[in-house]
Amino acid sequence: MSTLMGKQLLHTPEGVRDIYGREYSQKLEVENRLHENIRLFGYEEIQTPTFEFFDVFSKEIGTTPSRELYKFFDKDGNTLVLRPDFTPSIARCAAKYFGEENVPLRFSYVGNTFTNTSDLQGKLKESTQMGAELIGDDSVEADGEIISLVVKSLLHAGLRRFQVTIGEVEYFKGLCGEAGLDEETEMDLRACISGKNYFAAQELLQERNVQEPYHSRLLKVADMFGDMCSLSEAKKMVNNFRSLEAVERLEKLYEVLKAYGVAEYISFDLGMLSKYKYYTGVIFKAYTYGVGDAVVKGGRYDGLLRQFGKEAPAVGFCIMIDSILEALSRQKVKLPMPEPVQIIYYSPDNFSERLAEVQRLRADGHAALLRQER
Repeated sequence: MSTLMGKQLLHTPEGVRDIYGREYSQKLEVENRLHENIRLFGYEEIQTPTFEFFDVFSKEIGTTPSRELYKFFDKDGNTLVLRPDFTPSIARCAAKYFGEENVPLRFSYVGNTFTNTSDLQGKLKESTQMGAELIGDDSVEADGEIISLVVKSLLHAGLRRFQVTIGEVEYFKGLCGEAGLDEETEMDLRACISGKNYFAAQELLQERNVQEPYHSRLLKVADMFGDMCSLSEAKKMVNNFRSLEAVERLEKLYEVLKAYGVAEYISFDLGMLSKYKYYTGVIFKAYTYGVGDAVVKGGRYDGLLRQFGKEAPAVGFCIMIDSILEALSRQKVKLPMPEPVQIIYYSPDNFSERLAEVQRLRADGHAALLRQER
């Protein structure tokens, strides 16, 4: 029994793993590159706790479903959770410490998130994320700054073949309102389309007796992706102000991104909808060769800070560090590695001399260690 227990202690639980050696050095290199580029845009580092009160990630906030949270209790009986997502934590922190600030706030972060789900498809339950949040600016220029920061950061990390796909939650909401859908049907349909389950979406619309032309138009949203031509087509399909305003904002956003010089990395997808309910406008994801899921996710969440007592629009993103590493590996991108550690051997007779040599190397910025001769 003790032997079996010893073997079990050597393994990690499902969904987590150890990272060491060359792989960890590469991970640190990627994090440093991304952090350096985010800093150049004027974002200030912020660190929030690994666990928070349950209410920070509650259903009302619109974040991860309760069943996917790692929940536990403190000694006073409060329900705590390991953070599944950084954005609500940053929103809470901004509301607490910068409640009276009227100038835009720019924060960046790095840390691990935790998702307790069995439907992993090879994904980890613990993953490292780095991101940025721009709070207090509702302009299309703010959207452009955040998305261009994504592009520049991915380039700085070493990726070349990637695309940032942009959607607009308000377009979908406007079309649902025009079609007369109730909130429950809208959320069910949103789940189907965001999961790319088009058969389920069609079945849902039939069950809820959604009539033409809206039955076809709502299904067509899922196929509206591509360049600026897809936005022109989207405009012709609606007659409500909310959806038309959403498309016009995307058109303005594209002009801002052209000014940043990143338009070649941009495409549009009005069928892209997030599982996070707090997104209110522009949403986006970055995809690259060699990784099945998005390596960056983000969007605008103008109502989230209100839940914590601060009225402020916001937009931000998170980069999946582990996915970036996988993409770089699949794309054969070589990252610079730290110089190897110089090993200096000593014997009892020359210890002081060899120690002085090691000290000089370290003072000059070289990694060195002292090892006894055998």
